[in-house]
Amino acid sequence: MAASNWTTPHPSTFILLGIPGLEAAHVWISIPFCSVYLLSLLGNGLLLAVIKTEPSLHEPMYLFLSMLALADLVVSTTTLPKALCIFWFRDKAIHINSCLVQIFLIHSVTCMESGFMLAMAFDRYIAICNPLRHSAILTNRAITKIGLGVVMRGCVLLGPHPFLLQRLPYCRTKVISHTYCEFMAMVKLACADTTVMSAYSLAVAFLAGGSDFILIVLSYILILWAVFRFPSKKARQKSLGTCSSHVCVMLVFYIPALFNFLSHRFGHVAPHIHILSANIYLLFPPMMNPIIYGVRTPGIRQRALHILGVKSA
Repeated sequence: MAASNWTTPHPSTFILLGIPGLEAAHVWISIPFCSVYLLSLLGNGLLLAVIKTEPSLHEPMYLFLSMLALADLVVSTTTLPKALCIFWFRDKAIHINSCLVQIFLIHSVTCMESGFMLAMAFDRYIAICNPLRHSAILTNRAITKIGLGVVMRGCVLLGPHPFLLQRLPYCRTKVISHTYCEFMAMVKLACADTTVMSAYSLAVAFLAGGSDFILIVLSYILILWAVFRFPSKKARQKSLGTCSSHVCVMLVFYIPALFNFLSHRFGHVAPHIHILSANIYLLFPPMMNPIIYGVRTPGIRQRALHILGVKSA
């Protein structure tokens, strides 16, 4: 008797299970997921409105931040609505084309997020280590080129992923134990040799995220080296204050990303732990980024309160 989970080499739909082992708690899990998503929409939407309407925030740091906010909105909107459909309506089917689009957007836009964070670190490096040339180096034209370069890098490096997956035969199963389509999860369903494809994905991850992280760390080492050479304590505190929010945002992004990456490829983590961490990696940073900048940046905080109709103390 043929196994019921075997399918044709090119199925038209896949089945997303959600979080295996926690099906009974799906409705309860959906509450924090939905809350995080709504906070992400509100926070990033408000952040974009603040930066757009406040002329004093039309500076490189905040323009890169607005690019990061847009990327955050795309990532969270790509994953959460379908996850909520699984949790609330048990709508687990996803067409293969939708699945491939989801994979492209998730991986390419997270690569863009990493690039925008590197651009923000570069901005802080120039502002602190070479302040007299900051406006000459980071002109509006240069900012546009950097932004387009980051977007193009994400599209070029991650663009082959859906095409490679589309060529694979899926004769084992069409069930994906996840809340969204993921590249490595799809690769594991194929009944073909995927060694080269897995190596390509690993190389892209190190080439993009790994190199970005190394350059960001190097930038902040140079920044700290310059800051602690300032003769004035007040100047040191001000410089460190402007960098602290960037460091918090980068830690919120890279720590879950590193755990998710290592656990998926090298670790032996329980499936539900891996899936929860993968969702945290995509959903937690978009919620936290506006909060971090709103709390730590007076210009953003005061303008946001004004837009919301709240009088600041």
